Amino acid sequence: MTNGINTRELILQILLEIEEEGKHSHIAIRNALSKYQFLPRQERAFITRVCEGTLEYRILIDYIIDSYSKVSVDKMKPVIREILRSAVYQIRFMDSVPDSAVCNEAVKLAQRKGFYSLKPFVNGVLRTIAREWKNLKLPSREENPVRYLSVRYSMPETLVNRWLEDYGEEKTEKILTDFLTEKPITVRCRTHKYPQKEIYESLVDQGVEVKPAPYLPYAYEISNYNHILALDAFIQGKIQVQDVSSMLVAEIADPQKGDYVIDMCAAPGGKSLHIADKMGDYGTVDARDISQYKVNMIEENIHRTDCINVQAHVMDATVFDVDSELKADVVLADVPCSGYGVIGKKPEIKYRVTAQKQEEIVILQRTILDNAAEYVKPGGVLVFSTCTIAKEENEENMLWFMNNHPFKLESIDPYLPEELHSETTALGYLQLLPGVHKTDGFFIAKFRRK
Repeated sequence: MTNGINTRELILQILLEIEEEGKHSHIAIRNALSKYQFLPRQERAFITRVCEGTLEYRILIDYIIDSYSKVSVDKMKPVIREILRSAVYQIRFMDSVPDSAVCNEAVKLAQRKGFYSLKPFVNGVLRTIAREWKNLKLPSREENPVRYLSVRYSMPETLVNRWLEDYGEEKTEKILTDFLTEKPITVRCRTHKYPQKEIYESLVDQGVEVKPAPYLPYAYEISNYNHILALDAFIQGKIQVQDVSSMLVAEIADPQKGDYVIDMCAAPGGKSLHIADKMGDYGTVDARDISQYKVNMIEENIHRTDCINVQAHVMDATVFDVDSELKADVVLADVPCSGYGVIGKKPEIKYRVTAQKQEEIVILQRTILDNAAEYVKPGGVLVFSTCTIAKEENEENMLWFMNNHPFKLESIDPYLPEELHSETTALGYLQLLPGVHKTDGFFIAKFRRK
């Protein structure tokens, strides 16, 4: 308890917002922490870890609870369910918190939330789990490999099944393992304006741990700092938070000085700024997105980095813009997608998968790609990308596009480090898989208009 704020009550509130109201985890956690900025670093870290961990391991946690509770998780009241889940996460994964303290705090929280009569139930279930969980066996891998992988890595069976079919058992297990592996934040150094050594020293001087990121010489992995907004290199616009997979988009797009580039779904603006940086201060990047809220995010980044050749506009990518017809040298279509490649950063994605949503997203992507095709000049370039590993959104959409538009795939080997060269990159596309490659899951294809 700090300044009258009960940490576990705050965790419960965040988990209920994610579960019951459908909020994105990173947004719910960020909003809570910015509301209570006075909380010490240790408590902020505790809140973040318990919320993210409870979400990431939800299927395994529910398996543990169901093994020791007379009432199954899906029949519990939401408040009790989230109290138990976050408590089991602490018992199972956090040695720093004594089990007795976890049980006591959970019982107190149930009472504070008006569930006085359920105190013995919460207490009984948690004390049994604290005593017994080490003896609990996972489902048998031999008898039911899908169920085993689902519980072991907390991934819904529908997704496990898909990836086994698409990528085989070995790659699937690498992907699942990677989603549960904590990773540092990746930043792009704006080396066309600032010497990389200067950026490195600025970060190190503030106590940040800095390591080279994979694949690209101007990318760093940073850790051991309290808040990105407090780093001088960030405030001064010397770095941009961006995954390496997303940086590869600008490399592959290969814009030339003076080009006119349209980025159709640009927020928060990382790729637009990267393309602009690659053109020096020449040319124009027209960074578009669907709402004022998203455009404000792009503009914040434009102002912070003092990027003079990016303009942000509110524009719906699914609505054809006559004024842009055949105007662009380069069009980026980083389309909305299922997001399976970034489950490690947004774990709630995996629990919100439905066949209908999957179909709707493919139709949405094709609508945007139809428009994107019309904006590219003859001889110009279209770069299509997603942060997913779903084949119908990636390879299948790529083939559909080529069958319906006068474009051909162009080899992307010249723009990639040697270790990413493969038979697919020579054809013109790249599927990055978490755990197989050292990035998020990401797909990029490069088309040139005939």
